[in-house]
Amino acid sequence: MIPTITAFATSPDGGQGQARDMRVRWALEEVGQPYDVRLVSFAEMKQPAHRALQPFGQIPTYEDGEVTLFESGAIVFHIAALHRGLLPNDPAARARAITWMFAALATIEPPIVDREAAEYLEGDKPWYGEHLATVDERIRDRLSDLSRRLGDADWLDGAFSAGDLVMVGVLRRLEGSELLAEHPNLTAYVARGKARPAFQRAYSAQYAVFADSQTAAA
Repeated sequence: MIPTITAFATSPDGGQGQARDMRVRWALEEVGQPYDVRLVSFAEMKQPAHRALQPFGQIPTYEDGEVTLFESGAIVFHIAALHRGLLPNDPAARARAITWMFAALATIEPPIVDREAAEYLEGDKPWYGEHLATVDERIRDRLSDLSRRLGDADWLDGAFSAGDLVMVGVLRRLEGSELLAEHPNLTAYVARGKARPAFQRAYSAQYAVFADSQTAAA
């Protein structure tokens, strides 16, 4: 059965591909798995039908007839486990790739999301500047560690893996910021990920949703 994922009916980021369905689309494209997309509005995300799939009223979700999942990391892992191409065959290398997936989501992403929340929600608060500086320092610490580990390698642990896919997806949230620009090897790492044909196909697919919504609104 062709899996179905959910995505925003109206792109909250203007088609930049920062929503977490992008990671799932990319994984599916990497392994050559066709998929369907069901678009949901912000109102529909909070309705019982969607919450039965995603209890927190978010996207993406994944359904393949046998398995229903939420959380992009879990979905990418499921895809990688089902298909060849995103996880190494060697058990030790496979475990390391999975570790990098967890590192991206549990270590690198949280302060980046905190920064975004501060910008959106606290810009008019008297503590905004001090809080943002603290969060930026946390991000810098994490990026310095990651940059040092990556060094001059193309990918985190040998060949491209699901660990790189998730990590690049996380780092893309910092594109255009001085935080990422401080580490040329990480900037180049993100660019390599984005240059992959599977990423380009996934990006084009999600951007088409934004383009269609703009046309419909015109």
